Amino acid sequence: MSWQPCDDPEPGNAASCDAIEQVLIPRARDIGGFEVRRALPALEKQMVGPFIFFDQMGPAELLVGQGLDVQPHPHIGLATVTYLFAGELMHRDSLGTELAIKPGELNLMSAGRGIVHSERSSADARAAGGRLFGIQAWAALPKAHEEDAPTFAHHDAALLPRITGEGKTVRLVMGSLYGARSPASFPHDCFYAEAVLAPGAVLPLDPDYDERAVYIVSGEIDIAGQMYGEGRLLVFRPGDRISILALSMARLMLLGGEPMDGPRHMWWNFVSSSKDRIAAAKADWKARKFDPVPTDSQGFMAAPD
Repeated sequence: MSWQPCDDPEPGNAASCDAIEQVLIPRARDIGGFEVRRALPALEKQMVGPFIFFDQMGPAELLVGQGLDVQPHPHIGLATVTYLFAGELMHRDSLGTELAIKPGELNLMSAGRGIVHSERSSADARAAGGRLFGIQAWAALPKAHEEDAPTFAHHDAALLPRITGEGKTVRLVMGSLYGARSPASFPHDCFYAEAVLAPGAVLPLDPDYDERAVYIVSGEIDIAGQMYGEGRLLVFRPGDRISILALSMARLMLLGGEPMDGPRHMWWNFVSSSKDRIAAAKADWKARKFDPVPTDSQGFMAAPD
């Protein structure tokens, strides 16, 4: 696969492109004794395509004997999209899945009408210590799929398309981009990809989707003469083809898709087009009506008041 040549705004020329609609700065949050930076949802923006939640985990150095412990908790109406740059996490869910995720791999769990899962450091990872660094996103399910049966899929790094050349490497995690398609199945037109750029490399992003954003994991980039550093979610206007110029080694996450079929309500770990459905899920979790995680009985995450 290769980059598709076509006319492109001149990198560094502010007059060539007025593409950035919003710049979102993540807020720090604690999950299981581990700090994350949350870019979505934000007061200014709820979703980009189907992506309604976006957390950067780490980078953190875990001492020997320490690890991440996110106790069993429920979801409805969304798919969790977990992707690591470093370290390892053990995923367990109420379907009976027990599987480690490693860098460059994809864990895609579709909650549908309801699922419970936990995310913890494995025993081996705790014994070794080391770095943990990655992204967890949530993608809202279309209304027609909110009550589907829950599913889980894992895709090894070797199965996710890689597009390389001219100082840049893109791994396509979900959807379609740059003429490639991910094997991951999701019922809404979208894209999600990791891009690693060498200094001076230029990454084009076509207006193939109405909603697009770039999250700067590390490094510095230039868009239309403006410099942006790590920890920023840049949301673009529809219709503009943009160029991303790497000013240093940079790692980005590209995300977006077509607009969702209406707004979503979000409370705790639940996403739905219906407030009543969220209220029912809240009551079901309090009454312990969700299926348990058969391989993880250590703890139970209480819903907030």
